Amino acid sequence: MDRFSNYADYKDLLLRISEIEEALALLPAGSIGKKTVNGKIYYYHRFYENGKRKEKYIPQDRLVDMKTAVEKRKALEEELKELNARKARFSAGTPSSSVPAQAAAWSYNGIPLTFESTRVSEEVFRYHSNVIKGDALRFFANQSSGFGRRECFHLLQDYIAGAFPDKVLILYGLRRTGKTTMMRQAISEMPNECLAKTAFIQVVPDVTLADINTDLKILASQGFQYIFIDEATLLADFIEGAALFSDIFASCGMKIILSGTDSLAFLFSEDSQLYDRCVMLHTTFIPYREFERLLGIHGIDEYIRYGGTLSLGGSHYNEHSTFSTAKSTDEYVDSAIAKNIQHSLKCYQDGDHFRNLRVLYEQGELTGAVNRVVEDINHRFALDVLTRDFRSGILSLSARNLRRDRIHANDVLDRIDLAAVTGRLRRKLEILNASERKIILTDEHCAEIKEYLDLLDLTFDFDIVSLPNLSQKETKTVISQPGLRYSQVEAVISSLLEEEEFSDLSLAERNYVLARIESEVCGRLMEDLIMLETKMAYPRKRVFKLQFAVGEFDMVAFDPKTASCEIYEIKHSSERTPEQYRHLIDEDKCERTEFRYGSITGKYVIYRGESHHDAGSGIRYLNVEKYLKGLHGAADGRY
Repeated sequence: MDRFSNYADYKDLLLRISEIEEALALLPAGSIGKKTVNGKIYYYHRFYENGKRKEKYIPQDRLVDMKTAVEKRKALEEELKELNARKARFSAGTPSSSVPAQAAAWSYNGIPLTFESTRVSEEVFRYHSNVIKGDALRFFANQSSGFGRRECFHLLQDYIAGAFPDKVLILYGLRRTGKTTMMRQAISEMPNECLAKTAFIQVVPDVTLADINTDLKILASQGFQYIFIDEATLLADFIEGAALFSDIFASCGMKIILSGTDSLAFLFSEDSQLYDRCVMLHTTFIPYREFERLLGIHGIDEYIRYGGTLSLGGSHYNEHSTFSTAKSTDEYVDSAIAKNIQHSLKCYQDGDHFRNLRVLYEQGELTGAVNRVVEDINHRFALDVLTRDFRSGILSLSARNLRRDRIHANDVLDRIDLAAVTGRLRRKLEILNASERKIILTDEHCAEIKEYLDLLDLTFDFDIVSLPNLSQKETKTVISQPGLRYSQVEAVISSLLEEEEFSDLSLAERNYVLARIESEVCGRLMEDLIMLETKMAYPRKRVFKLQFAVGEFDMVAFDPKTASCEIYEIKHSSERTPEQYRHLIDEDKCERTEFRYGSITGKYVIYRGESHHDAGSGIRYLNVEKYLKGLHGAADGRY
């Protein structure tokens, strides 16, 4: 029969069991098998789920890690089996009279512990949330060791190593933008003496702030100083009680890193409970240079198709990208954006801050309204956009351009049943048509949706300025995740493919039409993204589109401090033609621009071809990828 020299030995047994159980929750169950197909060996992860055997292909670059994890699990299962047997023998054979005298008076965190109830003693050391530490934490952190670092990663490191008394760090952003990976990377780079004082808490449903408080007290009494709390916004009472983390634990010397996907919940907390007691680090916006560096995917068109998340890496990224299909895009908008807004509002001020959006939420129409706004090419949140029958701006724009194409003029889009096309598109996006809507959308609804999308950093506004009438000002709203927009374009294309009208066209003609539609959309998105990244890189400059009675500059970057500006044309083309820069060399347009915005210090065409200086015209052609990778400023943690 097992004997323990003192109660600390038994405590260590319970803690070790808890650590193993935590580690097992993260390790893959099952085994690794292999198959030979056409002389090539493929490895598979075999496991059971709901009583059914399943197999999942293991890429070659993950095989070693998977084998290590499976072997680690088997070893831990054997150790757990032995420890549970020891615990059972001890519980069954140790009467309270045989308890060492010092154990009878032993207490933990103010709670007396005795051998009279092994169950009670064990519960004291069990956490309410999933707490990972020790060897399990090291293994957990090392899973992200091979991934690249976000540009804002150094700010997380600065908080961990620096002096931020009484402050917590909030790591927030939409789903699949690298939050958990950043925390793992920060943990993996800690020296051993710091890692021994580090714990990772995974908040699960039904856990309350009181539960987390209890867990943190236990960790504090054990000497833990660095606490990472993932999915903190799952706590229903987080917004109203977040001061606990700064006022109680951070003020006592703990470094608390809070992470979660409900960005609004963190913003609400920053404005109230955590006012002036938090460092904010936002991950939602992923610029092109990070997309290329982290995922190894080159090209502006790939960024337009799949940019916005870091869901996968490597050459097979686009097969499982968040925005690879209309369905996966809809699910992302619903879970990462609409439900983000809904959950945060529900938990803020006891659900009394829905304002005019309450009726949309209760009727289940908020998701549809958000989808509708994201799809509209002008991103207008005005009442007429949200309340009219859903109409695809992509089709009308492409039809106009196809009609006036100098080489391949085609009116095929004029002969398509637009009602049927948009009907299918509406069903794909699960957007309620105006005739199906149970309530009337008002200007207040539209304005509030826009406010929350801005707070999520999903949308950014840019001015469209007209000369000479400066009072005639419009705005364009850019979506920071280009894959959202492009995925919906693919829904349009799939609808077009079903049209009988296309049966009279040859394959070459059909491919030309569809490629032209794709190019139109990519061109518009490329323009939006360049304006967005330019503005982020140079926050002191005013970035806008400048329109004249005839023609426009796609982008103007005006520096009030130096009284100068740069003018740009943005073309989704790899060819150079004089027509592309005709407005840039128009003397009248340039004179009026300089009168209003100072000296023009540069005239540029940003396109997909190689960089080039046209000596005759003075125009500089800039390769779009090189231009975007050369921008700096978005890495300062503001986005």
